[in-house]
Amino acid sequence: MIDGIDRNILMIIQGDGRVSNAEIARRVGMAPSAVLERIRKLERKGVIQGYEALLDPKSLGQRLTAFTTVHVSEAVGSTETGGRLAQVPGVLEVHYTAGQDSYLVKVRAEDTEALQHILQQFGAIPGVRDTRTTIVLATLKESRQLPLQGGEASKE
Repeated sequence: MIDGIDRNILMIIQGDGRVSNAEIARRVGMAPSAVLERIRKLERKGVIQGYEALLDPKSLGQRLTAFTTVHVSEAVGSTETGGRLAQVPGVLEVHYTAGQDSYLVKVRAEDTEALQHILQQFGAIPGVRDTRTTIVLATLKESRQLPLQGGEASKE
């Protein structure tokens, strides 16, 4: 069960994964040891799945973002092809979907030539029937933060 304090802790960590345990404790009005125990419990439960640095793709030469729908000929419920798609360098996300297409894949690449190479790798995967790709012109919002309701305002 996740209570309001846990939600506050999660909101703080989502906003800054490098925030100190002491700072989290100050913001939620608890002892640092109690906050640390809550964080460890959330990690054990799998609520907190890990920590990562957010990198600027453009600074690293990955200026192109594309979304590709992939239609496959595998049995309904099978995600073997999705696992293979996920292994292609440049693939950031693979979502198994309902509807006409089986997967929605988010890709980052240097340019259209690099994207073409990624799509050729998709086509070489057994079971891939066809793909449709949309190139992103501008990103207005991109976030991995989940909206959390029910937490209290932090005590700043």
